[in-house]
Amino acid sequence: MRDDDLLRRLAGAGRLGYGAANVGNLHRALSDDDARAVLDAAWEAGVRHYDTAPHYGLGLSERRLGEFLRTKPRDEFLVSTKVGRLLVPHPAGAGADDLANGFAVRADWRRVWDASGAGVRRSLEESLGRLGLDAVDIVYLHDPERYDLDRALGDGLPALAALRQAGLVRAVGVGSMDREALTRAARSGLVDLLMVAGRHTLADPGAGDDVLPACREHGVRVVAAAVYNSGLTARSTPPDDARFDYGPAPAALLARVRRIAEVCAAHGVDLPVAATQYPLRADVVDAVVIGGARPDQVRANAVRLATPVPQALWDDLARAGLA
Repeated sequence: MRDDDLLRRLAGAGRLGYGAANVGNLHRALSDDDARAVLDAAWEAGVRHYDTAPHYGLGLSERRLGEFLRTKPRDEFLVSTKVGRLLVPHPAGAGADDLANGFAVRADWRRVWDASGAGVRRSLEESLGRLGLDAVDIVYLHDPERYDLDRALGDGLPALAALRQAGLVRAVGVGSMDREALTRAARSGLVDLLMVAGRHTLADPGAGDDVLPACREHGVRVVAAAVYNSGLTARSTPPDDARFDYGPAPAALLARVRRIAEVCAAHGVDLPVAATQYPLRADVVDAVVIGGARPDQVRANAVRLATPVPQALWDDLARAGLA
């Protein structure tokens, strides 16, 4: 049964969550002190919603986030993690790094896809151990399309529903960049919410064609992540070497986002402000989750979310076919 109280808390938790991939050494290493400073800045900025995953730094993100959250009252924050990838010892990786997977950590563990009932339960138990918590609020099936979409959804969604039924987690869903995976999950009748990564953004509003309508039809809520699409909309004017979804931004998309930036500037609104707030305009979206590798980035995201944006901006973008 869906936990409506949790979903109300999610909607009222400030609407800004912190995505903890960076404190798992996403792309570059952070010291423990630097990671703690980022998390401190998030809390001081009013963030009470934190998202992590075993994938992020081979468990480092969960460990660092858990150490931080253990200093906070448990009833004052929401935390989510993910299942679908188990971490197993990898002696052959000793001395190597995990940068091929995006994380500046030692590769002495490796990821193994497992969305079975036993795998999902084991993953949650191991995450709780790394986090040092008795429970998390939300568990997402992580990137099922990167494994075997039919099998991952067929095994993983009932496994998550069983965790919720057993009272081991309050809400379950899927976290993905893939619109097919997200739409199918929304239609399954087994999920409470989706983490839509990079597909409901100012640069890529594609989820509005299929994912969001499916969520409305089936009563599924949405958390929007990767709202800057790897930085494409994170600056006032996207540079020539702007990136989109971890690679170079296509020329046509770069030109489109620069047109969006021009409309924003005409209304006195910074492009990242519009990018932060755009996902929340949809009625099914309760929060945006944004990462950050430095305290100033985290504080900037909180300011962006609180900055007034005139309705006329959204109207002009819509008339121009840009949003």
